[in-house]
Amino acid sequence: MGLPLAISAIKSGFKVIGVDSNSARADSINNGISPVEDIANTEIQQAITTGMLFPTTDYNQIKECKTILICVPTPLTEAGKPNLSFLEVAIKSVSPFIRPGTLVIVESTIATGTTKSFIQPLIKSFSGLNEKDFLLAYSPERIDPTNKSWNLSNTPKLVSGINLESQIHAVTFYNSLGINTFQCDSVEIAETAKLLENSFRLVNISFINELSIFCNKLNIDINKVISAAATKPYGFMPFYPSIGAGGHCIPVDPIYLANAAQAVGAPSRFIELADQINQEMPDYFVGRAEEKLGSLKAKKVLVVGVSYKPNVADVRESPVEGLISRLRQKNAHVSWHDDLVKEWNGEKSVALSSQYDLVILATPHAYLDLTKLGNVPILNTRGSI
Repeated sequence: MGLPLAISAIKSGFKVIGVDSNSARADSINNGISPVEDIANTEIQQAITTGMLFPTTDYNQIKECKTILICVPTPLTEAGKPNLSFLEVAIKSVSPFIRPGTLVIVESTIATGTTKSFIQPLIKSFSGLNEKDFLLAYSPERIDPTNKSWNLSNTPKLVSGINLESQIHAVTFYNSLGINTFQCDSVEIAETAKLLENSFRLVNISFINELSIFCNKLNIDINKVISAAATKPYGFMPFYPSIGAGGHCIPVDPIYLANAAQAVGAPSRFIELADQINQEMPDYFVGRAEEKLGSLKAKKVLVVGVSYKPNVADVRESPVEGLISRLRQKNAHVSWHDDLVKEWNGEKSVALSSQYDLVILATPHAYLDLTKLGNVPILNTRGSI
């Protein structure tokens, strides 16, 4: 989310310093190579050439910046709990360079109350400033990679501030980028709204995956069921079956909400059940594979597509990792193909061919030519009967 914002700011006349702790990524951008699908290399090259974008690993470079945006990941720990370590490091690193009047905007997903209880005290402690000396706002990112219909320019942006002055400055900044804003009455409302957005998606994705299992038992095409239901012009939104929700938002953000709800004695049973169903989907498709082959022992299985969604190379929280692991636990010989990801978990993508007992289509990228698989049976996780 950081790079699209940087390019948007540059197009609006801002000079941008992009700080990343990953030196390889900073070097790549300095060489004009974009690490994200939505930003072309030519956009990076022009920004570098004109001196409008300065990628670096040196936080000292931001000391003259009037606006600082924090766009670091907030994943889960191995135990499935909120992990604010990246956010904490980022806040501690930028705080010494925050001057009086500097606007800090956090775009990372956080649990309700985090801006006031965690971020503001950290800035105060490591900047040496009083709370009234710096501006602090929260505006959760709303970027859907490779979405051609909705982007920064036409997706309303939630904006909130720790006080009215902070909110006004944040709204002014985003409006200067041509971004429409929706002002929230408090940072807690904006924090919770972000969690609601992706909890809504997780619950509905899990529900449609559960329904797809039911339809498969009855030999009903789930996608035709969804198409029929979607003819209703009100009260219905189509979601589609898959191997499970992945990525940095949908399987993660609801857990932040569930943990916050648990902490105040109002547990979210819907989120807990949706997360359980989502975690079980790889097991379901391993079972489907066993039904097709009788046994997976020593069978050659090719998994096609390992990123969390079509046409991106992002493998964060990809449910395909669980699928491959469970297939191997059944003693299957598993290879995978994904020319967007190329290398993952110490392995490399293999070519599509007909030298397999079964192909599992996990993530259907647009470039795929499935005719290369010949007559190998295909298990389509997107709704095949």
